[in-house]
Amino acid sequence: MSGRILVINPNSTQVVTDHMDDAVAPLRVPGGPAIECMCLPGGPPGIETQAHIESVVQPISQVVRERERDVDAFVIACYSDPGLIAAREATRRRVFGIAECGMLSALTVGETFGVISILAGSIPRHLRYVRALGLNDRFAGDMAIGLGVTELSDDAKVLERMIAVGKRLRDECGAHSAVMGCAGMARFKERLEDAIGIPVIEPCQAAVTMALGAVLLSQN
Repeated sequence: MSGRILVINPNSTQVVTDHMDDAVAPLRVPGGPAIECMCLPGGPPGIETQAHIESVVQPISQVVRERERDVDAFVIACYSDPGLIAAREATRRRVFGIAECGMLSALTVGETFGVISILAGSIPRHLRYVRALGLNDRFAGDMAIGLGVTELSDDAKVLERMIAVGKRLRDECGAHSAVMGCAGMARFKERLEDAIGIPVIEPCQAAVTMALGAVLLSQN
């Protein structure tokens, strides 16, 4: 048994990729597919605006085309799922977006889910995506912690804000689970879940889990 899953971080912040790599480490099993995490060369420090999203669509597709021969499945590791459809058109391999996978995974652990975003400007994009996926009836709400991708290095501040937002989603919006709306939040999953008392979905783990299943099933 072999294979490879490539997790593409569309931004150029290596520490975010490192945290994603740590998050998916439990999914690296003996004899199973390799899981490789990479930054997108030339990507912005963080994907925080529509302009950022549009700037990485073609570079992501280029990476997908270049790596198709040695990769069995791709994961786009940004909660806006930039270039997901274009990447799927560029390859015969399966391509997974962490937002889509994160939200779908949340449906399996509760009736409604909320999203913890980094910036308020991200929320309208997330709401459009929720509507596009037809998940309005299961969606409780989306709240931001008010910090950008490059500001996520202060663990104490970030966790404090995530806990506050998670509790508001639970108590004010009725969320039965919370999806972390940024790949840079990966390292806070267990601490956040303990603090707010509802399941927390780390979307990179959700997407790689789906990719892993797809690769393994394709080998049988």
